[in-house]
This record gives sequence, structure tokens and C-alpha cells, in this order.
Amino acid sequence: MSNDLVRHGVAARYSEAAVFQGVVYLAGMVPERGDTDIAGQTQDVLAQVQTRLQEAGSDKSRILRAHIYLSDISDINAMNAVWDAWVVPGTAPPRATVQAALADPAWKIEIVVTAAQKA
Repeated sequence: MSNDLVRHGVAARYSEAAVFQGVVYLAGMVPERGDTDIAGQTQDVLAQVQTRLQEAGSDKSRILRAHIYLSDISDINAMNAVWDAWVVPGTAPPRATVQAALADPAWKIEIVVTAAQKA
């Protein structure tokens, strides 16, 4: 664990992740494809979250909090079915889920997580 700030996936406008003092901060993860239903988009985004966490020395069991943005809140039950199957039992993090206008109309979901690095 380092006290130095480390950024991963740095682009001109944002980084995919930043790690500081053992905490991993992920950017909002959105679907790579907008032509699937909410279940498919949720699976896509959670796979990206898992990959980014692993790259930063963490994993989904160490998520400290999650913010989920849905373009249509009526998709919450289908999204929850995928989320519930993905979360490690006994490690469900504090979470907020809200309806929001997302940057691309094809996106149905965006997820932001903060996680602890592995010791």
C-alpha cells in the first residue's frame, strides 16, 4: 500500500482509476455496447468494474461504496438481479441507485465504485 497518488488509464479528460493511500477510486463505468438490455449492460459494466479493480490491486469484495445511475429507474429490478448474483455474499457495499440522464442515450446504466486495495 502506497501513500503516492497513482492513476490508471489516463486520458485527456479523465482517468479510469486513481489510487491514493490504499483506496481505489473508479471513474463511472458505462457499457461498451448500447444495443443490449439492462441485464446485458449491467453485466458488461460489472465486468469492467472487476477488471479495473484487479488492475488497481483490489477486487469486488473490497468495494467500500457504489453509486449506480440508471437512465430509467424502472430497470432497477432487472439490474438488481445481475448485481445480486455478482456481489460476493456478505460483502454488499453501501450503495445509492438513482435515475439520471446519461451522456449517451443508448446507455442504460453507469456505475461508480470506491474500493480498498488488498493489503
